[in-house]
Amino acid sequence: MGNNWVIAIHGGAENQSKEELGETKQAAYEQGLENAVMAGWHILKEGGSAVDAVEAAVRSMENNPLFNAGKGGSPTSEHTHEFDAAIMDGKTMKAGCVAGVQHVKNPISLAKTIMQDSKHVMLCGPGAEEFAKQHSLELKGDAYFLTEEKEKALKEAQKEEATTGHDTVGAVALDMHGNLAAATSTGGLVNQLPGRVGDSPIVGSGVYANNEVCAVSCTGDGEGILLANTAHEVYALLKYKGLPLKEACQEALHVYADRIEGDRNFIALDPQGNVEFSFVTSLMFRACKQADAPTYVGIWREDTPGRQAEDQ
Repeated sequence: MGNNWVIAIHGGAENQSKEELGETKQAAYEQGLENAVMAGWHILKEGGSAVDAVEAAVRSMENNPLFNAGKGGSPTSEHTHEFDAAIMDGKTMKAGCVAGVQHVKNPISLAKTIMQDSKHVMLCGPGAEEFAKQHSLELKGDAYFLTEEKEKALKEAQKEEATTGHDTVGAVALDMHGNLAAATSTGGLVNQLPGRVGDSPIVGSGVYANNEVCAVSCTGDGEGILLANTAHEVYALLKYKGLPLKEACQEALHVYADRIEGDRNFIALDPQGNVEFSFVTSLMFRACKQADAPTYVGIWREDTPGRQAEDQ
């Protein structure tokens, strides 16, 4: 068993200043990120799987109203909540994906259950919720997902006839047995049309994992990431072009940028335990912990994680 086991997470990427975020909210995000990364790290420390670790980290963020997933999910134009999530096992290359579910407390756990207990890869809408009921996953009423901040954002977005917010949460991990996994979960866009699905639950776009190459979880403009197949682009640049992780991530940030609009941001991890936080926005909520090394939590571009380099 190796000693380079590691978990890295993101809680979304945005364009806003330190003044706009504010010190109080920044501290809350930092605590939320630390809680999430440690939830996954404890599983890895006990010899658990990368799949279980990324699920635990993402569940922690789904339960935290600060993040746009689960409890903090964005309302649609009809004041409903629709959640998308996916998880992929780098060892087996099996995946579970869920889209457009409204009442599942932890969509990432539903995605994992689909991967493990279903012959399908993706389930959507009412069928996915019925599957959740059959497997005793926790469901919540509409009121659970309502937050004052997101309702305010919806009113503002509807006034401007726009959609807002690009946040998504995700995690990548390498366990002691050399297995990689990736997970992504989102509440979508504020004021999105009911039924809209972005990149998060799509294998190769918002999530990808293969033990031989890498694990990737994306956040940003869902339509753009979906069209660019960003997660698989990182994989392809590593596998077929033979680039080091940092260079592959930098190239994947901008592939077809002249034709595909929107920001693409992601975290990536290779089989050697190298981590990249790649983003074009002004900030990315992120954290990482490798074996017994100190925990890294960062938000701003200048929050350099030491040996885990990020795109500048």
